[in-house]
Amino acid sequence: MADFPDNLQYTKDHEWIRVSGDEGVIGITDFAQEALGDVVYVELPRVGDKFEQSDPFGSVESVKSVSELFIPVSCEILELNESLA
Repeated sequence: MADFPDNLQYTKDHEWIRVSGDEGVIGITDFAQEALGDVVYVELPRVGDKFEQSDPFGSVESVKSVSELFIPVSCEILELNESLA
């Protein structure tokens, strides 16, 4: 059975958010990563971009498909994981 960390909140689209104070970290679930397979390209927003909850904010392209990413909460992008860009 899957292990779900207590400090993450999940969306139906297989994104998660970890909130600490008034900031959060967003990612995709292990299930989504496994379903995508080998990732060849990730499109991310820019620092300073603002989004409303459920807006598309990027995409992940794999050898199998391209999947849009949807923001789980209204927010402003403060920082990016540059290793993904």
